[in-house]
Amino acid sequence: MKTKNEIISEIITFCEENADEAMALKYSRYFKGEFNAYGLTNPIVNTKVKEMLRRKDFTIQTVIEAAPQLFKSGKYEETSFALLLINGLPKEFTKEVFKKIETWFSIAIHNWAHADTLAMFTLPQLVKKEVISMNDFEPWLTSEYKFQRRCVPVTLIKSLKTTEDYNSIFEFLKPLMLDPVREIHQGMGWFLREAWKKKPEVTEAFLLKYKNTAARLIFQYACEKMTPEQKLKFKKEKI
Repeated sequence: MKTKNEIISEIITFCEENADEAMALKYSRYFKGEFNAYGLTNPIVNTKVKEMLRRKDFTIQTVIEAAPQLFKSGKYEETSFALLLINGLPKEFTKEVFKKIETWFSIAIHNWAHADTLAMFTLPQLVKKEVISMNDFEPWLTSEYKFQRRCVPVTLIKSLKTTEDYNSIFEFLKPLMLDPVREIHQGMGWFLREAWKKKPEVTEAFLLKYKNTAARLIFQYACEKMTPEQKLKFKKEKI
């Protein structure tokens, strides 16, 4: 079995050999602030991740041990490799894996793409396998890290397919409806748009409670698939 240092070396060597400055510049337009990257495309990264997983010569614990060193450089792809390799080992998911992920927002998860990698893939798998439940995200709702807060509604999008009790999820997410940060507005709006597609009446009832207080960006996303007439219900009232 490979050691954590061998995994780190393999990933860094691969990134250096496939670096593309022009591609890094192209991708930087999708991120605010400095984008520190080698310039690997998503298909190149995903192909390498699949090849590494096929070998079955390391465990999830090895990747978790390697992750801090991969995070240290700040390179976008090195963090991506750590997250994608862990996502590819669902049979090894435990509560301890979730607890370790919780610590990464302070050191590594600093952009929407890495947050959404966790929220669209890894975290929903942990919920589906009943390693964790919705209530395990309660501390995340008030986290000082905005991308940790964003992960909660994005993760729970998948839960809309497996429960009829949308009101319980809405109640759980209430603290984020008044969150001041744009990235959370986007995540909440995305979640509510998907909820509306499946249960429009109950979703609209929830939205109406916040039409004068929540950020308009939430409604922009949540109402995206509505008709112009339907959207009028959620227009902020003039005082």
